[in-house]
Amino acid sequence: MHPDLADSDLSRPWPLRCGDNDDSTRNPGGDEQVGIATKTRAKPKKPSQFKVLMLNDDYTPMEFVVMVLKRFFQMDLEQATRVMLHVHQKGVGVCGIFPYEIAETKVNQVMDFARQNQHPLQCTLEKA
Repeated sequence: MHPDLADSDLSRPWPLRCGDNDDSTRNPGGDEQVGIATKTRAKPKKPSQFKVLMLNDDYTPMEFVVMVLKRFFQMDLEQATRVMLHVHQKGVGVCGIFPYEIAETKVNQVMDFARQNQHPLQCTLEKA
């Protein structure tokens, strides 16, 4: 056994500290106080949301717009047709609401796809 440890030290609850040879030095007032260490965590902020908007033009075929809505926004035929008609009649329509990075990616995908297919379809985003 280590010479600094008395037999009474082995029966004490852990942790043992250097120089703990009697109970009077551990809690001089004799009052037992138990504390709980807490760490405050900041709640992560919910990311800002952005609307992806499709703009009407007089040249892009309606079928192409429906295909874009199905392909990039996972809409079924009925929903894509409804959004396409809204864009056609009102001039602008919401394709979806996403965190910024996703919204930006979708806008770029739609614009690139329209350009590759030689259509002037425009898509943009705005804060929701």
